[in-house]
Amino acid sequence: MAMLGRRRAARPASGTSGLHQRDKAPVREFADGDSVVIERLAHDGRGVAHRTDGKALFIERALPGERVLPAVHRQRKRYDEAHVRELIETSDQRVEPACRHFGQCGGCDLQHFADAGQRQHKLAVLGEHLAREALTLPAAPEVLAADGHGYRRRARLGVKVDAQGGIHLGFRAKGSHHLLDIHQCTILVPRLTALLAPMHHQLAALEAPRHVGHIELIDSDAGATLVVRQLREHAGDRVRWQTFAAAQGVSLAWWLGRDAAQLEWLSAEPELRYRIVADGRDVTLTFAPGDFVQVNATVNQRLIDTALTWLAPDPAARVLDLYAGVGNLSLALACRGGEVLGVEGSPAMVGRLAANARRNDLGNVEARQADLTQVAEVCEVLDWAPSLVVLDPPRDGADIVCTQLAGSAVPQLLYIACDPATLARDAARLVQGGYRITRAAVADMFAQTAHLEAMLLFERGG
Repeated sequence: MAMLGRRRAARPASGTSGLHQRDKAPVREFADGDSVVIERLAHDGRGVAHRTDGKALFIERALPGERVLPAVHRQRKRYDEAHVRELIETSDQRVEPACRHFGQCGGCDLQHFADAGQRQHKLAVLGEHLAREALTLPAAPEVLAADGHGYRRRARLGVKVDAQGGIHLGFRAKGSHHLLDIHQCTILVPRLTALLAPMHHQLAALEAPRHVGHIELIDSDAGATLVVRQLREHAGDRVRWQTFAAAQGVSLAWWLGRDAAQLEWLSAEPELRYRIVADGRDVTLTFAPGDFVQVNATVNQRLIDTALTWLAPDPAARVLDLYAGVGNLSLALACRGGEVLGVEGSPAMVGRLAANARRNDLGNVEARQADLTQVAEVCEVLDWAPSLVVLDPPRDGADIVCTQLAGSAVPQLLYIACDPATLARDAARLVQGGYRITRAAVADMFAQTAHLEAMLLFERGG
């Protein structure tokens, strides 16, 4: 027990381990001339091709139209998984990845694909998911996008001390639970990227690095903030972290404890905040570590602008914002007047939503806590009789909410989704209830990845 939390003495590596051997699959290379042409991209960004016997191949980092010689690294009954052994004919959409960790890091999977191509792929993915539910769009979706690099204002990096005492800081390796050391990240905002190298040195200087679970990086209008997941108290390392934060000019907190962790600020507590603009009015929203905040500030603003344009609420509108968070959309809509009810499941975030409304002198906003997975609570919220509803649920969607909305008389619904599959499922339920899709957009919130956000406007009747 005396060594708990300390680095172990280094020992020679055996070169293999049970974990590595389990993850490593046999590679079957195609014979010369057994090249394939990439037909399209799968939803996860892998190229799709077919062997001469008809079996499907999912090929990493291959683009539509390219001819490649694949190497199969995992065989399955209905398809094989492969990577590019040789690139024979190259797409004009192929670009040089900006990050040196591309191909190893599991964070980005499309850096080899030009930004325009990525966005066209995401439009196609949304259409395919909707088509599976027999849904069509009245017009091509709008694309809400910005610079494809240097946009991410929040990230969580894992920390691990290996059996040889080596300290690792980074993201999970692609298709693995192994931690990949990250020294550069081109999608982080520059202020956070600049902290990566100093944090590697800081972890090496700790007396008990095994007590660190992960580190969250947050960029806000108040500057950079580090939130350290500290599994056990260590007085010496507390001081080391405080010294590091002062030297780097960042705010510092840690979540202390294994189970019921408590947030403790080791520096002066900053006011974490970001700014949006609604109808020409500046609105400032504060948040806390652990709160949901859109990671891409520019695309978030474009999403807000589009929502206000589509909905165009009049001063008498009764707006119900479900899954409201700290008020990202509630406060923007409140700038148009009317009444806004923001509903959130987390009591702490409900409190912050209310505080943000007061801070911005928006007295027409009410914040309410409700569990939107419970039918009775959803029905109670809908009894408020909104004239339009906005919902921005988590990845598992809003099945119960949409079931109740499908039988409601609400004339307008705006659904913002971070998962196109659950969006399509919920959209089908709404259409079956008498709504029609009148507008659509894809928000490229996570450029360089296959992840997409989408927004659909529903109107009743017509």
